[in-house]
Amino acid sequence: MNYTSKGAAKINLAIDVLRKRPDGYHDVAMIMQSVALYDTITVRSNKKDIVITTNSGEIPADKSNIVYKAAEFLKLKYSVKAGVAIHIDKTIPVAAGLAGGSTDAAVTLRLLNKLWDLRLSKSELLDAGKKLGSDVPFCLQGGTALAEGLGDRLTALSGIPACYVLLAKPAMSVSTKEVYEGLKLEEIQQRPDMARILKGIEAGNIAEIADSMCNVLETVTLKKCPQIGEIKRSMLEYGALGSLMSGSGPTVFGIFDNLSTAYHAYDHIKDMVKETYVVKTTNQNWEEI
Repeated sequence: MNYTSKGAAKINLAIDVLRKRPDGYHDVAMIMQSVALYDTITVRSNKKDIVITTNSGEIPADKSNIVYKAAEFLKLKYSVKAGVAIHIDKTIPVAAGLAGGSTDAAVTLRLLNKLWDLRLSKSELLDAGKKLGSDVPFCLQGGTALAEGLGDRLTALSGIPACYVLLAKPAMSVSTKEVYEGLKLEEIQQRPDMARILKGIEAGNIAEIADSMCNVLETVTLKKCPQIGEIKRSMLEYGALGSLMSGSGPTVFGIFDNLSTAYHAYDHIKDMVKETYVVKTTNQNWEEI
């Protein structure tokens, strides 16, 4: 028996880092949005082992893969005797700030819930996701959400108006851990106006949302990858309503309300950045994909 499903990438319309916690992690406030760029996960029954295969040479196929950790977590917690063979068909760029690994883990949790007939509720799956990574709960939920705490405390929001997103991932990878370690909270001069963004979402005003976007992690990642600033400027020059780095980077996205304008920008930016995509926002939830 086998099951297959897709996992959507995410962008961050806003990221604010509020404080460093005693445990070394950070309290954040983020607005997250699913976009229609997908990895595909297939699970099939295996006698006893967890086996990972993938079409990508950029991710591990061993115990260090978050997908393996997701399967191992469920197997141990619920005393599952069976194994599983998991194939990861990657499209989402790796180490890009788009939650590719987290969305793969989220899909794996959902599919193994079916394959192993665990009958876990949504809240139980979300609790499992929290054990694996702060973005996994959002990837389970999907759509548009305010994420607080470590990023795992979610408030679902009404979906933003349908729009087009140009994604451009520079040819480098970024360590989220290193970005947070390099963040100097006392030096942050510009923070997101969360109230204005939430108001724009509630009003369905994509221009107001795009104009209010802000990511405090840019203060660190821009120093490592100055091309991020160049891409943002180019996106705005070619008609983006707003442009921002997603997550800890290095992917930059632009918001467009017109498909032809998005592709006009794509035609110019693809010469700067190899991994470039035009996608739509998606408000599909975890039960619909």
